[in-house]
Amino acid sequence: MLENQYQYEFREAGCDEAGRGCLAGPVFAAAVILPPDFHDPLLNDSKQMTERNRDRLRLIIEREAVAWAVEAVSAARIDEINILNASFEGMSLAVARLDPPPEFLAIDGNRFRTRLELPYRCVVKGDGKYADIAAASVLAKTHRDEYMLRLAEEYPQYGLEKEQGVPDPRASARNPGIRTYAPPPSVVQSRDRPVGVAILSGDCLSACCREIPW
Repeated sequence: MLENQYQYEFREAGCDEAGRGCLAGPVFAAAVILPPDFHDPLLNDSKQMTERNRDRLRLIIEREAVAWAVEAVSAARIDEINILNASFEGMSLAVARLDPPPEFLAIDGNRFRTRLELPYRCVVKGDGKYADIAAASVLAKTHRDEYMLRLAEEYPQYGLEKEQGVPDPRASARNPGIRTYAPPPSVVQSRDRPVGVAILSGDCLSACCREIPW
Protein backbone atom coordinates (compact mmCIF):
# COMPACT_ATOMS: atom_id res chain seq x y z
CA MET A 1 0.00 0.00 0.00
CA LEU A 2 1.28 3.46 -0.88
CA GLU A 3 1.95 6.13 1.71
CA ASN A 4 -0.47 8.99 1.08
CA GLN A 5 2.25 11.64 0.78
CA TYR A 6 5.90 12.32 1.54
CA GLN A 7 5.27 14.57 4.58
CA TYR A 8 2.20 15.78 6.47
CA GLU A 9 3.25 19.11 7.96
CA PHE A 10 2.48 21.13 4.79
CA ARG A 11 -0.11 20.90 2.01
CA GLU A 12 1.66 18.70 -0.52
CA ALA A 13 1.33 18.24 -4.26
CA GLY A 14 2.69 15.17 -5.97
CA CYS A 15 4.19 15.78 -9.43
CA ASP A 16 5.07 13.50 -12.33
CA GLU A 17 5.34 13.49 -16.13
CA ALA A 18 4.56 11.23 -19.07
CA GLY A 19 6.19 11.14 -22.49
CA ARG A 20 9.77 11.98 -21.61
CA GLY A 21 11.14 8.90 -23.39
CA CYS A 22 8.83 9.02 -26.40
CA LEU A 23 9.69 9.60 -30.04
CA ALA A 24 6.54 11.59 -30.77
CA GLY A 25 4.34 14.21 -29.23
CA PRO A 26 4.53 16.56 -26.26
CA VAL A 27 5.52 15.76 -22.71
CA PHE A 28 2.62 15.95 -20.26
CA ALA A 29 3.02 16.77 -16.57
CA ALA A 30 0.56 16.67 -13.69
CA ALA A 31 0.35 17.94 -10.12
CA VAL A 32 -2.13 16.54 -7.59
CA ILE A 33 -3.11 17.41 -4.03
CA LEU A 34 -4.95 14.49 -2.44
CA PRO A 35 -7.12 14.50 0.69
CA PRO A 36 -5.22 13.17 3.73
CA ASP A 37 -7.52 10.14 3.90
CA PHE A 38 -7.44 9.26 0.20
CA HIS A 39 -6.95 5.58 -0.55
CA ASP A 40 -7.56 3.33 -3.52
CA PRO A 41 -6.03 -0.16 -3.64
CA LEU A 42 -5.54 0.04 -7.41
CA LEU A 43 -3.44 3.19 -7.32
CA ASN A 44 0.19 2.61 -8.26
CA ASP A 45 2.86 3.79 -10.67
CA SER A 46 0.81 4.28 -13.85
CA LYS A 47 3.25 2.14 -15.84
CA GLN A 48 2.38 -0.81 -13.59
CA MET A 49 -1.38 -0.41 -14.09
CA THR A 50 -3.64 -1.66 -16.83
CA GLU A 51 -5.18 0.88 -19.17
CA ARG A 52 -8.61 0.08 -17.73
CA ASN A 53 -7.47 0.74 -14.17
CA ARG A 54 -5.67 3.95 -15.18
CA ASP A 55 -8.84 5.25 -16.79
CA ARG A 56 -10.88 4.29 -13.74
CA LEU A 57 -8.43 5.96 -11.37
CA ARG A 58 -8.32 9.11 -13.50
CA LEU A 59 -12.03 9.69 -12.88
CA ILE A 60 -11.66 9.05 -9.16
CA ILE A 61 -8.61 11.31 -8.80
CA GLU A 62 -10.17 14.16 -10.75
CA ARG A 63 -13.33 13.90 -8.66
CA GLU A 64 -11.80 13.48 -5.20
CA ALA A 65 -8.53 15.42 -5.32
CA VAL A 66 -8.30 18.67 -3.39
CA ALA A 67 -6.75 20.11 -6.56
CA TRP A 68 -5.22 18.79 -9.77
CA ALA A 69 -3.79 20.18 -13.00
CA VAL A 70 -2.26 18.79 -16.19
CA GLU A 71 -0.01 20.71 -18.60
CA ALA A 72 1.62 19.83 -21.93
CA VAL A 73 4.92 21.11 -23.30
CA SER A 74 5.22 20.95 -27.07
CA ALA A 75 7.93 19.28 -29.13
CA ALA A 76 9.04 22.72 -30.35
CA ARG A 77 9.59 23.78 -26.75
CA ILE A 78 11.39 20.50 -26.05
CA ASP A 79 13.78 21.32 -28.90
CA GLU A 80 14.36 24.75 -27.39
CA ILE A 81 15.11 23.79 -23.79
CA ASN A 82 15.64 19.96 -23.98
CA ILE A 83 13.39 17.18 -22.71
CA LEU A 84 14.56 17.29 -19.10
CA ASN A 85 13.90 21.00 -18.73
CA ALA A 86 10.61 20.59 -20.59
CA SER A 87 9.55 18.05 -17.95
CA PHE A 88 10.48 20.51 -15.19
CA GLU A 89 8.59 23.27 -16.97
CA GLY A 90 5.48 21.16 -17.37
CA MET A 91 5.44 20.26 -13.69
CA SER A 92 5.98 23.91 -12.72
CA LEU A 93 3.10 25.00 -14.95
CA ALA A 94 0.81 22.38 -13.46
CA VAL A 95 1.73 23.34 -9.89
CA ALA A 96 1.10 27.02 -10.65
CA ARG A 97 -2.51 26.19 -11.60
CA LEU A 98 -3.39 24.41 -8.35
CA ASP A 99 -6.04 26.02 -6.17
CA PRO A 100 -5.55 25.92 -3.25
CA PRO A 101 -1.81 26.26 -3.86
CA PRO A 102 0.56 23.66 -2.39
CA GLU A 103 3.10 24.40 0.31
CA PHE A 104 5.42 21.51 -0.55
CA LEU A 105 6.14 19.46 -3.68
CA ALA A 106 6.94 15.76 -3.94
CA ILE A 107 8.65 15.20 -7.29
CA ASP A 108 9.07 11.86 -9.02
CA GLY A 109 12.70 11.43 -10.04
CA ASN A 110 16.16 12.41 -8.85
CA ARG A 111 16.24 16.13 -9.78
CA PHE A 112 14.06 19.15 -10.35
CA ARG A 113 14.47 22.81 -11.18
CA THR A 114 11.84 25.55 -10.93
CA ARG A 115 11.28 29.25 -10.44
CA LEU A 116 8.47 28.48 -8.02
CA GLU A 117 9.31 29.51 -4.48
CA LEU A 118 8.28 26.24 -2.87
CA PRO A 119 10.21 23.61 -0.96
CA TYR A 120 10.35 20.24 -2.68
CA ARG A 121 11.75 16.76 -2.40
CA CYS A 122 12.79 14.51 -5.28
CA VAL A 123 11.94 10.84 -4.76
CA VAL A 124 13.38 8.19 -7.05
CA LYS A 125 10.53 5.89 -8.15
CA GLY A 126 8.22 8.05 -6.07
CA ASP A 127 5.21 7.02 -8.15
CA GLY A 128 5.52 3.58 -6.58
CA LYS A 129 5.88 4.96 -3.04
CA TYR A 130 3.52 7.91 -2.53
CA ALA A 131 -0.10 8.17 -3.56
CA ASP A 132 -0.02 11.82 -4.59
CA ILE A 133 2.90 11.20 -6.99
CA ALA A 134 1.19 8.06 -8.30
CA ALA A 135 -1.99 10.06 -8.86
CA ALA A 136 0.00 12.62 -10.85
CA SER A 137 1.52 9.83 -12.92
CA VAL A 138 -1.96 8.49 -13.72
CA LEU A 139 -3.26 11.88 -14.83
CA ALA A 140 -0.19 12.69 -16.92
CA LYS A 141 -0.28 9.27 -18.60
CA THR A 142 -4.02 9.16 -19.33
CA HIS A 143 -4.21 12.74 -20.59
CA ARG A 144 -1.22 12.17 -22.86
CA ASP A 145 -2.58 8.85 -24.16
CA GLU A 146 -5.89 10.53 -24.94
CA TYR A 147 -4.11 13.26 -26.88
CA MET A 148 -1.94 10.78 -28.80
CA LEU A 149 -4.99 8.73 -29.78
CA ARG A 150 -6.46 11.86 -31.34
CA LEU A 151 -3.22 12.27 -33.30
CA ALA A 152 -3.39 8.62 -34.36
CA GLU A 153 -6.67 9.34 -36.10
CA GLU A 154 -5.04 12.22 -37.97
CA TYR A 155 -1.84 10.30 -38.83
CA PRO A 156 -2.76 6.58 -38.93
CA GLN A 157 0.51 5.58 -40.66
CA TYR A 158 2.52 6.13 -37.47
CA GLY A 159 0.73 3.57 -35.32
CA LEU A 160 0.46 6.04 -32.43
CA GLU A 161 -2.59 4.25 -31.08
CA LYS A 162 -0.38 1.30 -30.07
CA GLU A 163 2.40 2.81 -27.96
CA GLN A 164 1.58 6.56 -27.97
CA GLY A 165 4.99 7.40 -29.42
CA VAL A 166 7.06 5.13 -27.17
CA PRO A 167 10.00 3.49 -29.05
CA ASP A 168 9.03 -0.04 -30.04
CA PRO A 169 11.94 -2.46 -30.67
CA ARG A 170 9.46 -4.83 -32.30
CA ALA A 171 8.86 -2.45 -35.24
CA SER A 172 9.49 -4.25 -38.53
CA ALA A 173 8.76 -4.02 -42.22
CA ARG A 174 5.31 -5.38 -41.46
CA ASN A 175 4.74 -2.79 -38.74
CA PRO A 176 7.23 0.05 -39.34
CA GLY A 177 5.56 2.55 -37.07
CA ILE A 178 6.94 6.01 -36.51
CA ARG A 179 10.48 5.53 -37.84
CA THR A 180 9.62 4.92 -41.50
CA TYR A 181 7.30 7.53 -42.96
CA ALA A 182 8.39 10.96 -44.13
CA PRO A 183 6.97 13.63 -41.81
CA PRO A 184 3.89 15.50 -43.04
CA PRO A 185 3.94 19.32 -42.76
CA SER A 186 2.69 19.33 -39.17
CA VAL A 187 5.36 16.90 -37.93
CA VAL A 188 8.63 18.34 -36.62
CA GLN A 189 11.89 16.46 -36.00
CA SER A 190 12.92 16.71 -32.37
CA ARG A 191 16.66 17.13 -31.81
CA ASP A 192 16.33 15.60 -28.37
CA ARG A 193 14.89 12.44 -29.93
CA PRO A 194 16.81 12.26 -33.24
CA VAL A 195 15.71 8.79 -34.33
CA GLY A 196 12.05 9.72 -34.36
CA VAL A 197 9.68 12.54 -35.01
CA ALA A 198 7.63 14.79 -32.80
CA ILE A 199 4.00 15.33 -33.66
CA LEU A 200 2.52 18.80 -33.42
CA SER A 201 -1.17 19.18 -34.12
CA GLY A 202 -2.66 22.65 -33.75
CA ASP A 203 -5.85 23.15 -31.81
CA CYS A 204 -5.93 20.35 -29.24
CA LEU A 205 -2.33 21.01 -28.18
CA SER A 206 -2.27 24.80 -28.33
CA ALA A 207 -5.13 24.95 -25.86
CA CYS A 208 -3.07 23.25 -23.16
CA CYS A 209 0.53 24.19 -23.97
CA ARG A 210 2.00 27.25 -22.31
CA GLU A 211 5.55 28.28 -21.61
CA ILE A 212 7.43 29.94 -18.78
CA PRO A 213 10.89 31.55 -19.08
CA TRP A 214 14.01 29.87 -17.70
